[in-house]
Amino acid sequence: MSGWQREKNDSLRPAVTRCMVGSWSVTQQMAKIRILVSLTTNDNDYQIEQAQSAEQAANKLGVSAEIIYANNDAINQSTQILRAIQASPEDRPNAIVFEPVGGTALPQVARAAAAVDIGWAVLNRDANYIEDLRKASTATIFAISSDHVEIGRIQGRQFAALLPRGGTVLYIQGPSENSAAKERTLGMQETKPANIQVIALRGQWTEETSHRAVRSWLKLTTSQKAAVDLIGAQDDSMAIGARKAFEELPGEGDRERWLKLPFTGCDGLPKTGQAWVRSGLLAATVFVPPNTGQAIEMFVQAIQQKKRPPERVLTVPTSIPTLSALKPPRIT
Repeated sequence: MSGWQREKNDSLRPAVTRCMVGSWSVTQQMAKIRILVSLTTNDNDYQIEQAQSAEQAANKLGVSAEIIYANNDAINQSTQILRAIQASPEDRPNAIVFEPVGGTALPQVARAAAAVDIGWAVLNRDANYIEDLRKASTATIFAISSDHVEIGRIQGRQFAALLPRGGTVLYIQGPSENSAAKERTLGMQETKPANIQVIALRGQWTEETSHRAVRSWLKLTTSQKAAVDLIGAQDDSMAIGARKAFEELPGEGDRERWLKLPFTGCDGLPKTGQAWVRSGLLAATVFVPPNTGQAIEMFVQAIQQKKRPPERVLTVPTSIPTLSALKPPRIT
């Protein structure tokens, strides 16, 4: 029985949340495709949906997926993945699907995977080493990304629809070193009208970090003088974290004034962002299709059909509700 199955070895690994999908008999395990899925955190609605997408694809295709979380720590993520790559050959995954935590897509780790013929898929991040690595290795290597610039463009258009006369947006961004956050900001700046100003704060793609950022900002003298007309976040959970910070304001008048403003986010998943739009907690979101399942399907095709995938694939985001349905809020 391979170490992949031996739960008794968990004590030798970093503390991570695991989900084993699929099982196989002793006679089948050599043929069973095994995929390691490394996600950033289990405290984010999109990452949770990414995990579910991986589970569904693994069950559908009859492969085994091990899902681990890096707890928003790039060093931890690198260590976890390297441990799998450096395992004995019978314990290694056939492929690794990962969404990077830090500013880079772990180029050295990617090379280590390619050197032992482990497939490598980068999610939602530009990785400039992929082209060269594909030329130098026979391993299946590719990237699947949400079109983050287009996500930002859609959000900028949402701002325009919600603030036709202009105004100020309190904008909660992802981490400063994160390329997805940078690209979403670029797209938003590209399409928002010149009469909409932006006050930027930073979060870490979680409700808690956005809550802290907004709560700290509210303590500043400048926040008391700011005439904000809309709260926009690069992630639905961060938009909800911002709402919670305003809900804690002691003054009823201030609290109601902030909570009457439109809040927007991104990711737009059915059980979170879309549900929050229907309930009125969010005025709008951007649906970003999960892509772990697609990455697993591409690996299975590559392994079983000897079909080499394209170097880079982009998913298509959409506005929820549609831009034509967005109307300025009625604030009394």
